[in-house]
Amino acid sequence: MSPRRADLPFLSNRSELLSEPLWVRLLLLTLALTFLGGFLFLPLFVVFGEALAQGFAFYFATLRTPDAQSAIGLTLLVALVAIPCNLLFGVSAAWAIAKFRFPGRALLLTLIDLPFSVSPVVAGLIFILMFGAQGWATPLLRPFDVKIVFAVPGIILATLFVTFPFIARELIPLMEEQGVEDEESALMLGASGWQTFWRVTLPNVRYGLMYGVLLCNARAMGEFGAVSVISGHIRGLTNTMPLHVEVLYNEYEFVAAFAVASLLTILALVTLGVKNVLQWRYRDQLQAAEH
Repeated sequence: MSPRRADLPFLSNRSELLSEPLWVRLLLLTLALTFLGGFLFLPLFVVFGEALAQGFAFYFATLRTPDAQSAIGLTLLVALVAIPCNLLFGVSAAWAIAKFRFPGRALLLTLIDLPFSVSPVVAGLIFILMFGAQGWATPLLRPFDVKIVFAVPGIILATLFVTFPFIARELIPLMEEQGVEDEESALMLGASGWQTFWRVTLPNVRYGLMYGVLLCNARAMGEFGAVSVISGHIRGLTNTMPLHVEVLYNEYEFVAAFAVASLLTILALVTLGVKNVLQWRYRDQLQAAEH
């Protein structure tokens, strides 16, 4: 027989046992705030301070230059293509892995995690070997006049490679935790497989889905390594915002570089804000998934 709580007096006041002395709590809080200040808030202040060093007029003029406009447009284009593709793959892969058992399931999970372990630079080199001038796929594409390397399609492919695990990896644990009882009940009540998916499965994972989309969008807009290898750094054509920052910085245009970098920082802060809103909005679903 397991002991009762009354038989264990040392468990009668857990709050006192778990509370630390005041000086310990103050020390831990000070260390945490110091770390956040030195590694998070200070860099943010530096970025925006350098970006506005020559005033708002120069800041907005920098963002209106043709090269900056091209970089911003290309970054948005890549994200707009990568997100729907990863959404389709992530939902399909998570549904198959979490709801079914089939040969090769473990292999599929390993492949989904592959971009987490492979350097983005290596991923870019892989696409160079595949679609470069001497690549094995180049003869197949040449009759159709399709160019991958040093062109927008290559940037999209590289971004897809480094971002495709995010949505799937957010959905798989959530779907596995929820099990298949709701889907089985819907099927027993006469719903079709498609109706079950749209009306039962997706609504149950809407938080994880939106969170995965946010992470995918943030990584797509901020990706540097793989895109840097395959883009060719052609100004006005294949430079995304991170690449444009590097080009400006290497040309000693520091204020302009920080101006574009501040725009990326704003996008990151917006993503963080939306994430917190989603966490607050769906906190009940998160607690249910944890338990």
